[in-house]
Amino acid sequence: MIKEKIIDGSHNAPHRSLYHALGITKEEQSKPFIGIVSSYNEIVPGHMNIDKIVEAVKMGVAMAGGTPIVFPAIAVCDGIAMGHNGMKYSLITRDIIADSTEAMVLAHGFDGLVMVPNCDKNVPGLLMAAARVNIPTIFVSGGPMLAGRVNGKKASLSAMFEAVGAYKAGKINKEQLSAYEEKTCPTCGSCSGMYTANSMNCLTEVLGMGLKGNGTIPAVYSARIELAKHAGMQIIELVKKNICPRDIMTKQSIKNALTADMALGCSTNSMLHLPAIANECKVEFNLDMANEISQHTPNLCHLAPAGHTYMEDLNEAGGVYAVLKELTKLNLIDTSVMTCTGKTLGENIEQSINLDNETIRTVDNPYSKTGGIAVLKGNLAPDGCVVKRSAVAPEMLKHEGPAKVYDSEEEAISAIYAGKIVKGDVVVIRYEGPAGGPGMREMLSPTSAIAGMGLDKDVALITDGRFSGATRGASLGHVSPEAASGGLIAYVKDGDIISINIPEYKIELKVSNEEIEKRKQTMRIKKKTDISGVLARYSAQVSSAAEGAIINKIIK
Repeated sequence: MIKEKIIDGSHNAPHRSLYHALGITKEEQSKPFIGIVSSYNEIVPGHMNIDKIVEAVKMGVAMAGGTPIVFPAIAVCDGIAMGHNGMKYSLITRDIIADSTEAMVLAHGFDGLVMVPNCDKNVPGLLMAAARVNIPTIFVSGGPMLAGRVNGKKASLSAMFEAVGAYKAGKINKEQLSAYEEKTCPTCGSCSGMYTANSMNCLTEVLGMGLKGNGTIPAVYSARIELAKHAGMQIIELVKKNICPRDIMTKQSIKNALTADMALGCSTNSMLHLPAIANECKVEFNLDMANEISQHTPNLCHLAPAGHTYMEDLNEAGGVYAVLKELTKLNLIDTSVMTCTGKTLGENIEQSINLDNETIRTVDNPYSKTGGIAVLKGNLAPDGCVVKRSAVAPEMLKHEGPAKVYDSEEEAISAIYAGKIVKGDVVVIRYEGPAGGPGMREMLSPTSAIAGMGLDKDVALITDGRFSGATRGASLGHVSPEAASGGLIAYVKDGDIISINIPEYKIELKVSNEEIEKRKQTMRIKKKTDISGVLARYSAQVSSAAEGAIINKIIK
């Protein structure tokens, strides 16, 4: 594309003059132009090291005979945005990232791309863009943070948020809270548990869009720099062979990703991002696939917040490839799919070994025989809601209790801190969905407060918003249809009995149809009138959470 439309011929002399203005020599103009999409910034801990990653990628591209050209992508830190209106802008950035990257790529006609993302919406946004523009592309992330150490034990951001709840409940003092504050996040990188950022970086490996270690090599390891150089070199091979994202991200590889998701115990946000990526790949995806795959996929990993192992432990145990190798023992992975290495997934994982049977359980000794995520349906969520089953205490897999209803996250957190939530309750937070929020805020603050107060084995939480990957407990999100769209969650009242049965994938509001119809006549759906700018546009255009909160709907 570069040669034909931008570089060659007398009619392109103006274009060449502008490359000279950039200091790009004639020799460089004769080589493949590789766009390096850098999500470096100085506000997201997972992105503060990406300048080093980008420099390594540039070196790799140049070593392999290409011309590297860097341009930016935005990124929001979900942790910093958590618990206030800033979180309304997090999910929205996924589409902004995809759209702006598409614009930059197609306006300038690159031969290939190296995507350098790390945190939550940055990864799926760039995967969506890769599928959309469909030129040779490879990913190398900024890498995960090392776990912190508090009182001699490893800790991560979920422990920090739960410490706030423990402090509010009088379980720890101010000095202990300060210890968490100062020691939980000790290095740069995406937060150290199997939260959304690390989930998506691991699934990028499974999809075949990142090299081995993309999801697990810690950000501060020099091996991460080496990985970046190899990614820079490999993109030239992909350009030569014209291997494009939609050759790699097929129906089979997306199914592989969903299977690995179940084994790894990934964030529930993957149930928003995988449908959105599949949509850009023109591959059909529905939530029912999750339970079908979960039924026969064992959960092999219990990384934080589900357990006490961290990304550094997964890396030492053999990483994502070792998990995939375990799953092949049950013929659960399609190993014939193409990857960014230019080889099949089977060839990539052939020599992989599970080096730690506790961090990565064998298929003969799983944490559970079913996968880490479940989709529940019933009258309260006819289109589905999502729970990270692997992070739910066994006694909460089935629960029935009275509703405590709140129309915003702020109302709920105030009630929790005020001690108004008691054992047995089902906290309902509504009007926080994709359109109603708008932006579908994560609810880490209320779920962590509940866990920190020691109520995670006694209280459930349901919302049409979503949860951070750092959330644990019986937390059910993505309730669809959402309240703002007239879903039944809009008509729940305090004291209504809600039944949750995760093993049977059921959720029910135990109120008669007659009473529900009465409420629909008397209870008005709340509409936010004080939104403007990108929030207003997003609210008007976004699909339901059951469809992945998609704006650019391709698969009808």
